[in-house]
Amino acid sequence: MNRFDNLKELILLSRAVILLFCLVLLLAFTTTVLHHNPDFFNFVNEELARKEEISITLWKAPELSSVPDNEEGRQIQYGHDLIARTSSFIGPLGIVSSKANGMNCQNCHLEAGTKPFGNNFGSVASLYPKFRSRSGAVESIDKRVNDCFQRSLNGDPIDSLSKEMRAIVAYIKWVGKDVKRGELAEGSGLFKMKWLDRAADKKIGKKLYLQKCQVCHGNTGEGQRLKEKGNYYYPPLSGDDSFTTAAGLFRISNFSRYIYANMPHGVTFKKPILSEEESWDIAAYVLSLPRPKREFPGDWPELKAKPLDHAFGPYADAFPEEQHKYGPFEAIEQFYKAGKK
Repeated sequence: MNRFDNLKELILLSRAVILLFCLVLLLAFTTTVLHHNPDFFNFVNEELARKEEISITLWKAPELSSVPDNEEGRQIQYGHDLIARTSSFIGPLGIVSSKANGMNCQNCHLEAGTKPFGNNFGSVASLYPKFRSRSGAVESIDKRVNDCFQRSLNGDPIDSLSKEMRAIVAYIKWVGKDVKRGELAEGSGLFKMKWLDRAADKKIGKKLYLQKCQVCHGNTGEGQRLKEKGNYYYPPLSGDDSFTTAAGLFRISNFSRYIYANMPHGVTFKKPILSEEESWDIAAYVLSLPRPKREFPGDWPELKAKPLDHAFGPYADAFPEEQHKYGPFEAIEQFYKAGKK
């Protein structure tokens, strides 16, 4: 046996030792996990099964290519363009008006409101008009659209009879045309998650943000524009051009669910990159950043109907604003459950 054969044997032996060491580590990890949390693997398997079951029944938006080539179709197409490139029409340099902050509707309603669990429009046509606790009144699609212009785009409402509003409504109705009246499309809104069992941590969230988010949204959440004062390709998460404190995504439960199923850009709920806990912490950090403050005095006429994570009082309970904004929420939830018995 020559020196070359000895070297080969040594390499094979080293590989075997490394493999054995890895197996021992894996066994130790598995034993530790099962000792401290015997239901861990059952939970993982159940979660995967749940996501697979959801994906089978997910609502799917109609293809834009199927829009008819007629006057109605051109209105729908214009509505799509207004959602996808809002700032080009209604923004700082908009060709229709300069009422909004430069963000696009699809910065929050991903893929022009068609992505499952991407804050989509799947159930808007089937459920509206509907009663909303925030206003304490029955709202039309027009009203809901103008809420977004005021709360998320920090702008002014647009005329309900305008060409733009009629086009946006036509597009939203077309997107949800295959959902039966009164039904909720599977994959509508945001992915469901449990409350975090502690307060979401802004400091941890900042570290995670700098690792996972700043490459798109900037070091301080300033976002990225295609050109100066033009459309945001990656929207700002702080500053004058970001969504306001009255937006739905300013609620930490909404924002963390949005992050988990959609971020970083391109992720889906089936293969998330961030854990639920990391999503909560990142949401806490982002929502601690400065942004425009807007108040609507008529919001939540019935205080008991206000969401647990609404960041501003008054409340129908004695828990502080800080806890309502970042958690933990279980005690708050139990308070209201006890009141309903």
